[in-house]
Amino acid sequence: MIHSLFLINSSGDIFLEKHWKSVVSRSVCDYFFEAQERATEAENVPPVIPTPHHYLLSVYRHKIFFVAVIQTEVPPLFVIEFLHRVVDTFQDYFGVCSEPVIKDNVVVVYEVLEEMLDNGFPLATESNILKELIKPPTILRTVVNTITGSTNVGDQLPTGQLSVVPWRRTGVKYTNNEAYFDVIEEIDAIIDKSGSTITAEIQGVIDACVKLTGMPDLTLSFMNPRLLDDVSFHPCVRFKRWESERILSFIPPDGNFRLLSYHVSAQNLVAIPVYVKHNISFRDSSSLGRFEITVGPKQTMGKTIEGVTVASQMPRGVLNMSLTPSQGTHTFDPVTKMLSWDVGKINPQKLPSLKGTMSLQAGASKPDENPTINLQFKIQQLAISGLKVNRLDMYGEKYKPFKGIKYMTKAGKFQVRT
Repeated sequence: MIHSLFLINSSGDIFLEKHWKSVVSRSVCDYFFEAQERATEAENVPPVIPTPHHYLLSVYRHKIFFVAVIQTEVPPLFVIEFLHRVVDTFQDYFGVCSEPVIKDNVVVVYEVLEEMLDNGFPLATESNILKELIKPPTILRTVVNTITGSTNVGDQLPTGQLSVVPWRRTGVKYTNNEAYFDVIEEIDAIIDKSGSTITAEIQGVIDACVKLTGMPDLTLSFMNPRLLDDVSFHPCVRFKRWESERILSFIPPDGNFRLLSYHVSAQNLVAIPVYVKHNISFRDSSSLGRFEITVGPKQTMGKTIEGVTVASQMPRGVLNMSLTPSQGTHTFDPVTKMLSWDVGKINPQKLPSLKGTMSLQAGASKPDENPTINLQFKIQQLAISGLKVNRLDMYGEKYKPFKGIKYMTKAGKFQVRT
């Protein structure tokens, strides 16, 4: 199955490698580096790269490439899902998954990877189980291990590994019993220059943080479950019940986990929460051009749009820009030709705008096309698809838990053409 794992940073250095079966030479990564050079952005590196004797499967997260080396054909999504599990586990163990943190905790990283794969096949990938096998690092534990020479490996088998609910450890106790669910939706859209939507879709997830005593059995129902397509569940969800009643019924893992991810496609007419008015003009044989954009709310159900940033890659002929924002701050880099505008919150009564002139190269011809505008934004307490949780019930335990549900919409790849 999986022979080796290489961790590569964005500058192309292999800073960690782990082999399960036989040692695979680092030179196999040369094929990956070639693909990396051809790709304009890190996200565009192909996830599957065939080489004469191996396949390289990779994911890119937190500015790190996790590259698995396979010798025989396997379902690629199986390996990619495992790599995502590795990243999530590191994040759960260390708080952040970054190159310095992985290097600082290299012993724990190797211990965790040893448990996650057995002879190249996934074994323990649930955080609860792993934390019983390998204790997460703390300052005190690190000091004690340094003095005594001991490791973070637990001294007994985890109870959950042997039960019918392998994702939940037994004997969990909390003084405050609480369950929180975050519905987070990311909207990807391309808007043409007249303001019409070319494509729009929503990628959504429901992340949970459940801290409940004992073995609770939860059911979560939605007002409009038919909105969801292409749903992917945590293994704890009873799929038959979802198929027949569109209700999520599950015994939750202890702590943080992703309950489900879903997709809402353009057929459902995705609402676009912001609009951009733009007037960008280049004149032939003139060394000046006009630049004017205004950002405003569209379909936000009365919610505030915040954390708005606008970025645009200007044509090569633009030497400099003299702009005045009505709010926020802006920068223009004359070398990379990147314009960035940090808008902040949008006040519907006084819409933010950025106006001014562009200095163009003398004698250069008019650019072939106008720049595209990329937006980032967040809207709290709104799921743009209209998805709403109806109720959350708990069975199997006597106490009354505290329950909370939060919604958030944010921009994924949100592009406006001018």
